[in-house]
Amino acid sequence: MEDVLLIDAVERFVNGEMTPQEKIYFEDLRKNNPELDQAVVEHLFFLNEMNSYGATKNFKHSLHEVQTKLANEGFVFSAPVVGKTKLVQLWNKYKKTVAVAASIAGVVSLFIASVVSAVAKKDPTNTTLLVNKVDAVAVKNAQIERKLNKLEADANAEAKKPMIQSKFNGTGFLIDVNNNYIITNAHVAMEAKNQLIVENKKGDQFEAHAVYVDQQRDIAILQIKDKSFKKLPPIPFQIRKSSAYLGEQIYMLGFPKKEIVYGEGYVSARNGHNMDTLFCQLSTTANAGSSGSPVIAKNGDLIGILTSKEPNTQGVIYAIKSVNILRAIEEAKKIDANASIKITAAPELKGLKREDQIEKMENYVFMIKGN
Repeated sequence: MEDVLLIDAVERFVNGEMTPQEKIYFEDLRKNNPELDQAVVEHLFFLNEMNSYGATKNFKHSLHEVQTKLANEGFVFSAPVVGKTKLVQLWNKYKKTVAVAASIAGVVSLFIASVVSAVAKKDPTNTTLLVNKVDAVAVKNAQIERKLNKLEADANAEAKKPMIQSKFNGTGFLIDVNNNYIITNAHVAMEAKNQLIVENKKGDQFEAHAVYVDQQRDIAILQIKDKSFKKLPPIPFQIRKSSAYLGEQIYMLGFPKKEIVYGEGYVSARNGHNMDTLFCQLSTTANAGSSGSPVIAKNGDLIGILTSKEPNTQGVIYAIKSVNILRAIEEAKKIDANASIKITAAPELKGLKREDQIEKMENYVFMIKGN
């Protein structure tokens, strides 16, 4: 409905139906809102095309009438034609008769309209309908004004919100879409001394804070408190409670640079460095900034969190086993009774092609940054 109201405002502007004050206000909004400005440009283009088409049709019609007149008066020769053009000949032959019939029909229509008008004046219910119509127009105008005010407010808010200069960056992913809880590494969250920011793939930034940090398991739970963060659908993956299978194909999504990066590999060992059972070993590559990336199995299960790599060795990466996420959530609830962390999952990745899985996952993976 709001889009219809916005289109109505654009039409009023293009047709010159706005008051001078509304026009000035609308022009300011166009300067600050590219979406609104594009709508005005497209509407003007559409009207120009329609006017151009109408002018062409009228010109062709005038030429045809001149040709027909000259042919009838013997000034030019016009060969006999078949098909639709016979309609023109019939029109020239019987147009006087048709004109008389049209005149009679017009008189009858005027008479019927007069009768209906006289009856309507005696029916007070028509006045009520007219009042309702006026009220509806007033409500519609108010809705348009609110829409324009909201667009202006959003534009101003976006302009006033400064982008922070971060001193570090890592990765995290959403696990609770109702209360906006995100999982990352403890060593990522602890880098923030003053400010912790979560940034999505579009570059939108949201303030967050750590509600739970476990240095031993290297897991942290963050919560986005920013009211401008829009709620997402349930997470499309399941958190696996069992260990990953040896040789299982996996992929990761993280932020080693300003855009989301895809990596793939396989589980090369069931345990981590020095047989640490909290971790599993992956055969893949990863760069700084990938800490906290989700590790997804071929069937769409989350099997771990990327955390570190073997020094001086290529292709040996370690991930925290996913079961530790569930343990961290239970401990966070014991520490803070107000920590309402609930995993709401709708496993949609199973059976999808890899590129389709990635497209769904991208919205749930974030850059974690701060200073």
